[in-house]
Amino acid sequence: MKNRINVGAVVSALVLVCCGALLLSQKVNAAGEGKITGTVKFEGTPPHMRGIDMSKDPWCVKANANTPQHLQTTEVGAGGGLEYVAVYIDGWSGPANVETSTPVFDQKNCMYVPHVMAVDPGQTFKVMTSDQTAHNIHPEPNPMVNIPWNQSQPPGAPPIEKSWKNPEMIPVQCNIHPWMHGWHVVVKGPVAVTDENGKYTIENVPPGSYTVKAWHEPDTTETTKVTVAAGQAATADFSFKK
Repeated sequence: MKNRINVGAVVSALVLVCCGALLLSQKVNAAGEGKITGTVKFEGTPPHMRGIDMSKDPWCVKANANTPQHLQTTEVGAGGGLEYVAVYIDGWSGPANVETSTPVFDQKNCMYVPHVMAVDPGQTFKVMTSDQTAHNIHPEPNPMVNIPWNQSQPPGAPPIEKSWKNPEMIPVQCNIHPWMHGWHVVVKGPVAVTDENGKYTIENVPPGSYTVKAWHEPDTTETTKVTVAAGQAATADFSFKK
């Protein structure tokens, strides 16, 4: 019959139309998103970051023979840029931050790399070791906010996969090497951590007005407000004092 409808062809056509509309919508949304960028600086004379005595573990001493390590509490670079500051949108009400890769918290040369790792609540991250000495990873969250854990990781051990349920700034220690200290910054939504020059960029920010917070250990924050236009970059600079 001439008027017979090919159901399969119709379904296929509808699927193609829907897929095309979805892709177009994603492209429009991506084009409409902006970003927040800026620099975090330290005002005044930076405190001295003392060197670390690793003599408790000869392997750690050997691993750092050519590049002695120091405390990383206040890392100030050229021009006063402050490293390891987490910058995020306070009171984020949008969708969860979708990462294309899993954050990694490495143990390298008997230090935590990165010193500050940012993750979204519920986001899976990996704790791995690049060292040929045993470590014991011991995050210390508020037990009323997140569940603490303490786990050993000998050389060659597979990565430990974890996630945190609720927002919190969580200090991390190694029970074997007491100088090892880092942070897991658990915040909702887009977040960035400053580089060695104090610079950061928060990507994929929808147009709107936001309160932006900068957090620096152990518990210091600075706040400012910005407005992000579609497809544009807003600037938010911060400064911290001793």
